[in-house]
Amino acid sequence: MDLVYTAEQEAFRKEARTWLEANVPSRPLKSFDTKEGFEEHREWEKQLQAGGFAMVPWPVEYGGRGANLLEWLVFEEEYFRAKAPARVNQNGIFLLGPTIMEYGTPEQKARFLPKMASSEEVWAQGWSEPNAGSDMANIQATAIRDGDHFVINGQKTWASRGAYAHWLFGMFRTDPDSERHRGLSFILCPLDAPGITVRPIEKLNHKAAFAEVFFDDARVSVDHLLGEEGKGWNVSMSTAGFERGLMLRSPARFQDTAAKLVALYKENEGSCDPGLKRRVVDCWMRAEAYTLDTYRTVSRLLEGGKIGAEASLNKIFWSELDVEMHEVALEILGWRAELLPQASEAQGVGEWLDGYIFALAGPIYAGTNEIQRNIIAERILGLPRK
Repeated sequence: MDLVYTAEQEAFRKEARTWLEANVPSRPLKSFDTKEGFEEHREWEKQLQAGGFAMVPWPVEYGGRGANLLEWLVFEEEYFRAKAPARVNQNGIFLLGPTIMEYGTPEQKARFLPKMASSEEVWAQGWSEPNAGSDMANIQATAIRDGDHFVINGQKTWASRGAYAHWLFGMFRTDPDSERHRGLSFILCPLDAPGITVRPIEKLNHKAAFAEVFFDDARVSVDHLLGEEGKGWNVSMSTAGFERGLMLRSPARFQDTAAKLVALYKENEGSCDPGLKRRVVDCWMRAEAYTLDTYRTVSRLLEGGKIGAEASLNKIFWSELDVEMHEVALEILGWRAELLPQASEAQGVGEWLDGYIFALAGPIYAGTNEIQRNIIAERILGLPRK
């Protein structure tokens, strides 16, 4: 693998670094799991778009920069280096956006992508249901066609960004007599439509990171069907591939956490269990390994390849690495790790505790790691089903 950047890539890195240094907010934004913080992050996204950095690899006509995925990786490195705000519309720009580019009509691309890039419209993810968490083939919510509308009934839960989002993308059963992955359709739903009720779900920190969404004879235009009716499973697998395999978790995120972990250990080395040093080094090495593997994946994609079942390997790797890095950090901090950020003796340790709480969700969202291991066994290793 050639890890030497071209002159053009280095020039792009310099441009991105200069812009971020001049524009990243001087104070941290409030959490986007609060209404005020949500709006602050939307303003930041608009600023990113004005600077030409809203979604680097998207076509210019859809609000992007027209760069390739290698340049996106470069931008992500600079983004985390600058300590820029988290992306409030990650469900849209990293997951749904690429899926619309693959399956959407020209009208859908023109309608949704520019407003997604600027976060004028923020998207929630609507996969899970009360009886269909990681088992998406067990979805029961129905969308029955009635003329030029779908009449939707059912419930979605754990909808990421759902508390304040404007739209939801989800899977619905358009053939009520179908079973498992057949007869499902991928539909884009405006959350302010009559018949749709959104109820926020709070995290442990009392912030509304999720929502449950109820559909009671909600009417959604058939123009918002993505892909073919009844073939939504194929569309959703593309979205899941982006979620598990590349876009949602750039390597720069984990390199940044690993670097902070190394610094934390050095600051507290005198009071640490000596055995923690080996775990810190292992975390740093794994973050670098994830980076190299991502560069390899991007190189394959640029040559016309696709993300396949190996996305499940990727998802297990980054989600378990995230948990491990935060667990090690809390062990380094000792009793201070149990303090809330506002405690007088916290001294900034709240970031690690919040990060740990969020990291625990990693092995669950984007498909539980148990399900990912089943996929690996069947589709990569060729092992028989039970």
